Amino acid sequence: MHYETKILHEGGDKDPYTGALSIPIYPASTYHQKNVDVRQEFDYSRSGNPTRAALERTLAVLENGSHGYAFSSGVAAITAAITAVCSAGDHIVATRDCYGGTYRLLTKYLSRLGITHTFVDTTDIAATEHAITSATKVLFLESPSNPLLRIIDFTAMTALAKKHSLITMLDNTFLSPYLFRPLDIGVDVSIHSATKFLGGHSDLIAGAVVTKNGEIAAQIYAVQNGTGNMLSPENSWLLLRGIKTLRARMEMQCAGAMELATWLSKQSWVTKVYYPGLADHPGHETIRREAKGFGAVVSFTADTIERTRAILQHVRIWTVAVSLGGVESILSYPAKMSHAAMPKDERDALGISDTLIRLSIGLEHTEDLIDDLKSSAEIKS
Repeated sequence: MHYETKILHEGGDKDPYTGALSIPIYPASTYHQKNVDVRQEFDYSRSGNPTRAALERTLAVLENGSHGYAFSSGVAAITAAITAVCSAGDHIVATRDCYGGTYRLLTKYLSRLGITHTFVDTTDIAATEHAITSATKVLFLESPSNPLLRIIDFTAMTALAKKHSLITMLDNTFLSPYLFRPLDIGVDVSIHSATKFLGGHSDLIAGAVVTKNGEIAAQIYAVQNGTGNMLSPENSWLLLRGIKTLRARMEMQCAGAMELATWLSKQSWVTKVYYPGLADHPGHETIRREAKGFGAVVSFTADTIERTRAILQHVRIWTVAVSLGGVESILSYPAKMSHAAMPKDERDALGISDTLIRLSIGLEHTEDLIDDLKSSAEIKS
């Protein structure tokens, strides 16, 4: 069965109890026990729910994994994955230009639990290996990174992790499983903010964790059940519905992103474009080799802060907002939004400047999106 067909038919395509083509929302908190001496599939919805179970089967299928878990947010998913395998005294090597929420989690919360970290440029294999210590347990990766879209060589990175007996985790939000399935090339755990491309409609908050490793899976479930940080039946249903159109959305949005990035690269008021689909991107050949596409997120820097502000204030079709991956195009300002939790000197060192804008391309006609950016950029403050 082709992957595009598996998305629709191998996870939660029909309700096993009624045959309904849309899995119903089961809002029950508890379930009748037919025999207290025999464990049944559902007993209490924190531990398992029919709607969430259908979603979690689908998540596993999407990533060619064996176990999928749905959480209340992307950060909740990252927290569960890390705390499932790490304890006080363990060390994490993490992608330096990661999502601001990941940065906050590692620096402000997990550090209080005695879990230490080192941020490193994970496009540099030698630098990454140098950061590994005897206490390192996890190699936490993000690619394309947020918001600078740096690309990691996963074949080399998984080999490095195996050499040092590390657990590899990847935030696969930007590409989605439709474009890249990291478990297939040796990554141990794939993580998503399912709020983004998996959901695709800006109408839910959710996170996902998928693995092929049975031992890690059991530990992740123990965290999900033990902390109660699971996804609700209502949001599970919304996410199932969103996943059904993943193929169509990703193909259209990626095509729009390429067209937009190409246009931006030719504008005199744009100083740099970050998009791995462009031939001059440092990670272009790597992502061509390892993924099916380049994604639907483009970042760029404008020539002045005044022009940056004009774009933010005057766009009409673009929605100025946090988040990404919806059917509507979203324009974000990382310095004040996704990476506000990161100190300014850190942002500056990474290249997350005050003139950097991140674009998530939706399903509008690309010419309209271009015209909106062009006219906004030309307005004098």
